[in-house]
Amino acid sequence: MMIKRFKSLPSACLAVLGSVLLSAALAPASAQPLQVLSAGAFKPVVVDLAAPFEAEQRRALRVDNGTAGEILKRMRAGESWDVIVAPPGTLKVLADEGRIDAASIRPVARVAIGVAVKRGSPKPDIRTVEQFREAVLTARAPAFIDPKAGGSSGIYLDGLFQRMGIAETIRPRAVLVPGGLVAERLVTGEADLAIHQISEILPVAGAELVGPLPDSIQNFTVYAAALTRTSGQAAMGSALIAMLKGQGAATVIRARGMERVD
Repeated sequence: MMIKRFKSLPSACLAVLGSVLLSAALAPASAQPLQVLSAGAFKPVVVDLAAPFEAEQRRALRVDNGTAGEILKRMRAGESWDVIVAPPGTLKVLADEGRIDAASIRPVARVAIGVAVKRGSPKPDIRTVEQFREAVLTARAPAFIDPKAGGSSGIYLDGLFQRMGIAETIRPRAVLVPGGLVAERLVTGEADLAIHQISEILPVAGAELVGPLPDSIQNFTVYAAALTRTSGQAAMGSALIAMLKGQGAATVIRARGMERVD
């Protein structure tokens, strides 16, 4: 009956109807979104590239984030994702557990740790290791990622402060952040110094980057992207990883305070 009605329509109407049906079939919303679980520092890059990816691939992106430790827990809990972006060490663990396709792992960027204060506040001099040490010791409430949360910067800083011999001194007044944007604690007044990855300092309105850690104690976190073993969208996931590795992503990566990795 429906076919007969369509046959009675003018050919021009049939052409328009066919175009509408085709567009609906190709629309990103008509297919399962490509699901990406990213380390927090790299999530803004994926979000910035979502629109061009969706336009090119006609597939929506669903993006969520967590610390490296949270990503491990969520994957082990059986959450379903197509692409994971995390430090290579995290991806290796997941690959060894059979959750990640080891052959698909591709490094995409790296980011340095920086120091921030609330916008308008005096900036401490942190050009040398001793100056950085003094800035942390004199801060009322230095904030950084809680190392127990599994974030790479928090784990590194905890070890750094121990090597400097100041861990026990700052621990009682440290603001340990379980995840997210440490620099937000500057805006709320909970902290007066934030130490976090630069890519996670820059997006916080009201926070101001003082600068990176001195070269001799700097720690770069590398991020890589990989396909999960359970993904039913391997081709689409590979297309996203290729975009993250492409020249077009380089500008976005730089703007987000990171460096492209070949």
